[in-house]
Amino acid sequence: MTGPLGWLLRQPEGPSALRSAVWVTVAGCTGFYVLTYGFDRPVMGLYAMFGALPLALFSHLPGSARDRTGPQLAALPAGLVLVTAGTLLAVSTWAAALGLFVVSFVVCFLGVGGPRPAGLAPALQLYYVLPCFPPYEPHTLGQRLAGLTIGILLTVLTDRLLWAGPRSAPYRVLLAEAVAALADYCEATVELLSGDASPAGHQVRAQAVDRTFTATGMSAVPQGERPTSVSVRDHGLLQTRAAARHIRYQLDDLAEDALELNPAAAHLLGRTAAGLRRAAQGLRAGVPEPADEDLHTALKAFHAERVGSLTGATPVRLRQDAVTRVAAESALVADEAARIALGTAPGVRRHRPDGPFGYAVLPWYTLWWRRLRLHLTPHSVLLQNALRTALALGGARLIVGLLDVPHGFWVLLATLSLMRTSAADTRAALVPALIGTAAGAVLATLLLLAVGQNTAFYAAATPVVLLVGFTVGTVLGPAWIQGAMTLLLVLLFTQILPPDVHLPAIRFLAVLGGGGIGALAGLLAWPRGARGQLRYTISDFTVQGARTARAVTARLCAGGGADGDPLRAGHQAMALAQAVYVQYRTERPRSAAPEPHWESAMMPGYQSLTGGELVLLGANGRCGPLPPEAVTHLTALADRTAAACLRAAAVLRGEAEQSEPVATHAYPAQTSPVLRCAVQQAAGTPPLDLLLIADTEAWLTAVARSARLGR
Repeated sequence: MTGPLGWLLRQPEGPSALRSAVWVTVAGCTGFYVLTYGFDRPVMGLYAMFGALPLALFSHLPGSARDRTGPQLAALPAGLVLVTAGTLLAVSTWAAALGLFVVSFVVCFLGVGGPRPAGLAPALQLYYVLPCFPPYEPHTLGQRLAGLTIGILLTVLTDRLLWAGPRSAPYRVLLAEAVAALADYCEATVELLSGDASPAGHQVRAQAVDRTFTATGMSAVPQGERPTSVSVRDHGLLQTRAAARHIRYQLDDLAEDALELNPAAAHLLGRTAAGLRRAAQGLRAGVPEPADEDLHTALKAFHAERVGSLTGATPVRLRQDAVTRVAAESALVADEAARIALGTAPGVRRHRPDGPFGYAVLPWYTLWWRRLRLHLTPHSVLLQNALRTALALGGARLIVGLLDVPHGFWVLLATLSLMRTSAADTRAALVPALIGTAAGAVLATLLLLAVGQNTAFYAAATPVVLLVGFTVGTVLGPAWIQGAMTLLLVLLFTQILPPDVHLPAIRFLAVLGGGGIGALAGLLAWPRGARGQLRYTISDFTVQGARTARAVTARLCAGGGADGDPLRAGHQAMALAQAVYVQYRTERPRSAAPEPHWESAMMPGYQSLTGGELVLLGANGRCGPLPPEAVTHLTALADRTAAACLRAAAVLRGEAEQSEPVATHAYPAQTSPVLRCAVQQAAGTPPLDLLLIADTEAWLTAVARSARLGR
């Protein structure tokens, strides 16, 4: 296809921009024209337009049209409540401003629940903003609610009838590619340690795993596809990725030690690779595979072989078998989590509220409460964003009301559309917005002077501006969008109110004032955004990894039975660090200076949590303390691991320098005091205790390696 349409469709954002523009044009203009001109109900027509426009243009809901229908229909009762509240609170400036502060905070903070509530937030805010301005006309509430209802229903209907828009690959498919690449890497590791493959070929497989796992990172996935909701499905997808990534680092440790695998370990890793392929196949097809009983059976056989070979086992053999077991256990976790994500209930062995899949047996409201409670802290960027937005919009409504600014709605619309998560990004967005608004205002003024009172022209021009302006504007940038928005608002209000040549100038001043208020709010409330606290949040996660290493080791040494969850604080720190990092990747870089590899910096925390969960799972049901000498050595290793994590955190915060040489083969098994003690006392130590000692040592060593290597 050639010409302007062909050029548009060849742009990365072109097809989706065209669909959105057609969507809002059909849905918005249909309700506006039928109600305004067909039934002589301009108030209903205006609310029909503003019922459709926010949902179609500003609310980025994930999935297909079918997937969006539920959230869009859920916006209807919420919108009716918000329009009612805005209409009634418009009785006074202070009431309207306080109401807007509460509404903005609540709808923004509910975005912690995932892409759907976050995507609806702009529309819900606008549903309150429009009616909360003078004139105070509660007698028009019925018309407003009717218009909003018609606008939202037309939006839903149009979305379902339009052609299917472009959609990125579902997250489960991206994860399936990563798990499949990991299966290849697992096989390549077996071949490398068996002498059947070269290090170069093994490195190629490792690089393929890195590429696929990078593609599944939250910052690399479109916002609508991120598995960040409170749903069981998204919990399962995230747990699948965490378990698979843990396998990646266990295989790295095996390859780095470069020691030949014993036949039992090689067989178990082969079954692990097969299990990963089954999980990848289920994720790719969207249909859960049956539970991997073959891998479970192989793991039981490997456990029996470990018990039988303890007499005469070397420290190297103990470490290698422990790492192999963790890789296989992680594959079982990944398989079960993938099946849960695809709609299967946890297996009988895993169906425990206090187990690693406890989220799958909890009611939805408990999951919601846990998520909300997690982010009720000043360290949460999601709470910061909600407070910043509420402060800006509530303050803007107060200023507009006290100064009696005409068309004050436009000021708040500008504040909402230009606010960013940092003051610098807000200032950067303001410049193109003012340029585009000025250009649109000049063009609108010329139209008003040339056309005058000819309402038919404005009515004919409105769908053209909607369709062309928002299609091209999305591709060409924010200045074009603001210009199109200026033209659209002038055309709409000229059809409802007498034409006023001053409207474009009022619109320009509204954008200037609204953007200025947003910039001021950004300066007053966490001006540096995620960048200002990323370093400290990740270092806190690393510090929590140190505490987790000590707490889990103490519980294992004591034989369990202690109250509380030693992993809970670590999971909370991880969630906060992930949220900060995801937002950081959306903000503009401030300088060309190199920064730490943030995802690698989080690895000690990840290793501490995932590995700690697996070693606790392996010790489940065991009672009684470990032998005193083993406790002494394990406690010393836990302290050493914690010290490595604390030093990594200090380096990250800039409080220390990385003066120690980074050694790939740190913590060799031959010199491990824990493993040497286990070998010396093998005859007098119960087999299960001996295996637990080796598993704990392998976990702590992996965490310490991550802290030193920064991987």
